[in-house]
Amino acid sequence: MWKIGDRLGGYEPGQFKQRFRMLFIIVSVALSLLVMRLWYLQVIKGDELRQRSENNSVRLRKIKPMRGLIMDEGRRVLVDNQPSFDIVFIPNRTKDIRKVIEKIKALYTERSLKFPALTSPSDRVKPFVPVLLERNISMEKLAVVETHALELPGVVTEVTPVRQYLNGEMTAQIIGFTGEVSREDLDRNIALHLAPGDMIGKFGIEKFLDDHLRGKNGAEQVEVNAAGKAVRSLGRIQSEPGDNVVLTINSAIQEAAWTAIGNRAGAVAVLDPRSGAVLALVSSPSFDPNLFNGGISFDDWESLSNDPRHPMENRSISGQYPPGSTYKVVVAAAALEEGLITPETSFYCNGAFKMGDRTFRCWQEKGHGNVNLHRAIVESCDVYFYNLGKMLGVDRIAYYARAFGLGAPLGIDLNREKGGLIPTKQWKLSRLRQSWQMGETISLAIGQGYNLVTPIQLANVYAALANGGALYRPRLIKQLESSDGHVVKRYGPEKQGVLPVRPQTIALINQALWGAVNEKGGTGYVLKRQEQDVCGKTGTSQVIGLPQDAKARKTKRVSANFRDHALFVCFAPYRNPEIVVAVILEHAGHGGAAAAPVARKVIETYFALKKMTPSQLQAQSAAEIRGIPKP
Repeated sequence: MWKIGDRLGGYEPGQFKQRFRMLFIIVSVALSLLVMRLWYLQVIKGDELRQRSENNSVRLRKIKPMRGLIMDEGRRVLVDNQPSFDIVFIPNRTKDIRKVIEKIKALYTERSLKFPALTSPSDRVKPFVPVLLERNISMEKLAVVETHALELPGVVTEVTPVRQYLNGEMTAQIIGFTGEVSREDLDRNIALHLAPGDMIGKFGIEKFLDDHLRGKNGAEQVEVNAAGKAVRSLGRIQSEPGDNVVLTINSAIQEAAWTAIGNRAGAVAVLDPRSGAVLALVSSPSFDPNLFNGGISFDDWESLSNDPRHPMENRSISGQYPPGSTYKVVVAAAALEEGLITPETSFYCNGAFKMGDRTFRCWQEKGHGNVNLHRAIVESCDVYFYNLGKMLGVDRIAYYARAFGLGAPLGIDLNREKGGLIPTKQWKLSRLRQSWQMGETISLAIGQGYNLVTPIQLANVYAALANGGALYRPRLIKQLESSDGHVVKRYGPEKQGVLPVRPQTIALINQALWGAVNEKGGTGYVLKRQEQDVCGKTGTSQVIGLPQDAKARKTKRVSANFRDHALFVCFAPYRNPEIVVAVILEHAGHGGAAAAPVARKVIETYFALKKMTPSQLQAQSAAEIRGIPKP
């Protein structure tokens, strides 16, 4: 003890105080730093750290709504939903995102599975925002991800509804498809509360009615374990399903038109002239909308976009063609209304019409002889209408053509509708900086020259003639319904105008259209039915101008690329018409030989359906009704 005392006694009081003061300062600084650190973590960074902590155990999961069904007018489902599995990555589960992605790729490679290309995922992810890695995966991929969950921190699988297009190519141009919202979509639709990964309509009815079909997202708080897998639900806000859509389309008539047109390029438009309801709308070739469900592959997209036959184009509303002789009803109505002719006015046809140093030929090389208006429409005499064109002039023809609904979009319930072209003197001067020539009016009078119409426009013109002069907006939507079947909105007929022609003029033209199908010599005689109830008009439109020399004309017609388009437009029955059919087949030749048989199959299907009971209608398709084998 005395030794310890000696050692303590060896320190001077001042020296001890100095060392104690230094120790006190060090401890105080350390405690201050600790307090400051605690204050920083709890006050400054408290919210962020609390969020991170909660996300280690609780995750907010988006519940995607069921998209509304799409049905035909008989309530047959055309588009349904089916469950699919998506791979989603939660970035805050691991610091090395690329390592996880590479692990998934390695697991896929072992089983010869492909992983989709991702564009710089590390540049766009946020700690608490889920990243969609792959949509609509196969059951094999699902098994790989689930069995290797511990090796894939932050990777989860989610169930998502995906569209199932039951009729594939047959209704693709009408219904369209859905796709993941793009950055451009997000920028354009800020008010719609869209988020990356949401699915929206990209084409057709899916796009036109996207606001109604899409529904509203729900949310769920899910407790997860250390591997990020769900343990239990802590709270849930249900999603709201989208509205169901009932179309005016009749599936049996749609199938009949699709089967009849086959592999040929062209379009068919079928209307109810009493209301403007679209009963069928076919565009060929088409595409399979189911290709877009999981995000279309690069190879499939390249194949569609580079196809020279343009399967993504809806020819029924955006294909623009010279109307050919189907346009003669407009010219006839104009000449009658202007008082330039009477029904008895005749012209002599010897097969050619001379204008200056140019000869305009009739399709009947030997001519039709003396023909009045009725026979001119029945036999489609070109020379008769060359004379009417000369008498009317281009601007008067254009006035009536536009009054018949040509030259502008009709407003059908689809995007990308085109308006065609009805030329005037002023149009040519403004567009081409050239004066109008009389010879151009001569060609115009038989539906050639600069004239361009769409199939739906042609159907609408003949629908107006069939119903006595009313122009309706063609419509595809019958009604919207809630998911429990209550009607949200009904869409009725929308009358857009009246033809500027007298009832007797319409009656004269319709009688001639009846003759074109039912009288000998009529160009549409192939469509004659036992009931003698169809009225129609053939058309053949030139793709290119033909030389004056007869031998050169014949040689140039041989090439398929130069072959004429075939057209046919008809309505039935003659008294109180119920259906209008317009057919255009590209490079198919004469309208009576190529297009009229397609219209015949549609007409026969329609009348066969009328004879069937409701139970038979529910059970049988158009192919079974008519005995047509499916392609």
